[in-house]
Amino acid sequence: MGCLFPKAAGTGWFWANVKRGVDCLSDVPATHWDPADYFDADPKSPDKTYAQRGGFLDAVDFNPMEFGIAPRDLEATDTTQLLGLVAAKKALADAGVVFASGGRESPVDNVARGADTPRSVNSVERSRVSVILGVTGTLELVVPLGARLGHPKWRKAMKDAGIPDDLANDAAERIGEAYVPWQENSFPGLLGNVVAGRIANRLDLHGTNCVVDAACASSLSAIHLAGLELAAGRSDVVVTGGADTFNDIFMFMCFSKTPALSATGSSKPFDANGDGTILGEGIGTVVLKRRADAERDGDRIYAFIKAVGTSSDGKGNAIYAPSADGQVRCLTNAYTLAGISPDTIELVEAHGTGTKVGDGVEATALTQVYGKARGSKVGPWCALGSVKSQIGHTKAAAGVAGLIKAALALHNKVLPPT
Repeated sequence: MGCLFPKAAGTGWFWANVKRGVDCLSDVPATHWDPADYFDADPKSPDKTYAQRGGFLDAVDFNPMEFGIAPRDLEATDTTQLLGLVAAKKALADAGVVFASGGRESPVDNVARGADTPRSVNSVERSRVSVILGVTGTLELVVPLGARLGHPKWRKAMKDAGIPDDLANDAAERIGEAYVPWQENSFPGLLGNVVAGRIANRLDLHGTNCVVDAACASSLSAIHLAGLELAAGRSDVVVTGGADTFNDIFMFMCFSKTPALSATGSSKPFDANGDGTILGEGIGTVVLKRRADAERDGDRIYAFIKAVGTSSDGKGNAIYAPSADGQVRCLTNAYTLAGISPDTIELVEAHGTGTKVGDGVEATALTQVYGKARGSKVGPWCALGSVKSQIGHTKAAAGVAGLIKAALALHNKVLPPT
């Protein structure tokens, strides 16, 4: 495993925060956007957000030369792509992956020869290592690059206001300087698919690399595809999970106008007083292998993924309105594939966004699945949690954040608080 989440620079910090029930949410930092410019308590105020709290990553000391990236290219490379490299390297090092032969030396090779002795007794071919990640849409860098192209409208507006051409041009140039300039590396730097592609490129991994966009389910969908890749025998190791560092004013505006954000600035999944979700950012990566291979190689195993259930809601009233029936199908599908009765489950790490509608629908689905399994017993029971209560809704990384939490709960034999 490897991760970067609010107030957590790795899985050790993340688990410590989960175990102690730490609230990792905060006011928006100066590195992101200024509430003085964009905040208004009225949800209907145009171009304003009524929220100013979220889960934000701390600054990361990133050495571009460690990954063979020229410092001059950093400005044109999205944060998600850069920090994706950090999390992937952490996960591969934690897994003790050793490469058999071929390819150029990568940062992972350096880690394998360091003080942290690899646990695998069998090495893996680079052609058998894939990268499949959940990433939603384009990346944050596309916003300033797109905004920079508004200069014709700026000049026209100033001209219509009677401002002389020389002053209008000077003002337009100074406005443009507030945005990242276009350059040779801008195009790959803003693409979501390059998050996986850059990991494969910089760490010299030769298997499949792609990203999956399934909205909040992106990282779990990526993990689903990773499992299929392993089951089909196409890969022996898959680096998978999700990445999302898109917590700028654009993303806050998207959720504000839905509206789905908490006006009180608190994340309360499954709470009667919950009034919305809180946006978080983070990156979570896990290294998956077939069980037989991991046991043969003497790997440290945090948890087994026995099955992944999938479903779509089908026709509904709104494109973003969840369906309890769809979620019941998904849960039932997972337990049927795994050959497990829901009656045996003692911990559920839920989606639990904190929105009244979403949590209500999810609670209904969970009650149907576990209540039916328990039959005549007194009501369904399990420990129910959502890591969003601590780090917010990390969007494309939401599922893997919950997966890492659940896996560490199993590994440490702890029912964590929420």
